[in-house]
Amino acid sequence: MKVAIYSRGLDHDLKTQLIILLKELQKHNITILLHLALVEYNMGIDAKGITIFSQSAELDETVDCLISLGGDGTILDAVTLVRNKNIPILGINFGRLGFLAGIGKEEIGLAVDAIVAGTYVVDKRTLIHLDASIPLFGDTPFALNEFAIHKRDISPMIKVHTYLNGEFLNTYWCDGVIVATPTGSTGYNLSCNGPIVFPDSSSFVITPVAPHNLNVRPIVVPDGNIISFEIEGRTDQFICVMDARREIVDKDIQLAIKKEKFTVSLLRLNENNFLSTLRTKLTWGMDKRN
Repeated sequence: MKVAIYSRGLDHDLKTQLIILLKELQKHNITILLHLALVEYNMGIDAKGITIFSQSAELDETVDCLISLGGDGTILDAVTLVRNKNIPILGINFGRLGFLAGIGKEEIGLAVDAIVAGTYVVDKRTLIHLDASIPLFGDTPFALNEFAIHKRDISPMIKVHTYLNGEFLNTYWCDGVIVATPTGSTGYNLSCNGPIVFPDSSSFVITPVAPHNLNVRPIVVPDGNIISFEIEGRTDQFICVMDARREIVDKDIQLAIKKEKFTVSLLRLNENNFLSTLRTKLTWGMDKRN
């Protein structure tokens, strides 16, 4: 078995948890691919069976799992590493909220045992893909959570003309527009009063950011639609965002969003389902009177 470990980098007080993880994997004779950002923490560990990697090209289909150490943003990075290689991602929460990275760092031993025994649940998550009239986001024009259009800094609001399969949907007078996947519905979309949708709902959510209309609300559309945009504004540029990545583009660019051809697999332990995560992480439906 071969397992990759990725992180943006860890606080030094979390070095102990990384060492525990490495020792647990070595105990099961698992080949380890360790990301370059973690090399400095790998002190006092037998280097046998450990290889260093730094980019997506060094991962292939022989990798059985990629373990993400960090918060949800680290998992978003991990998605750009695994791409269409069908490598499942298991998130161990070294961050704060940990909505996607639902396994606590105190459960490292349980997580490794689950990987070895195959006693985990695989969630297939839809990705969103961007087509543009100029190359954007390099060779990773896809996102797990959302694509967003946003005005620059303190510039005035923009007008976002939005189309579904070429048919006019609406013009949003706003600071921006979010197109969220079901996974991303609990992220930026939720913060802008968009609805929560189930991960397997086969839909996108279009949510305006600070709309200047009282009668504009988020809308849920089937993910088979191609969503395209035309932008108007008093400034010549605006911001395109895919998850945590952003590009500044000219307003005459042509943009279209669609469902990505491949999915990403997120691993979870059996007891961590979507509804329990909503209740524990977002305190959904909780009432102090109960």
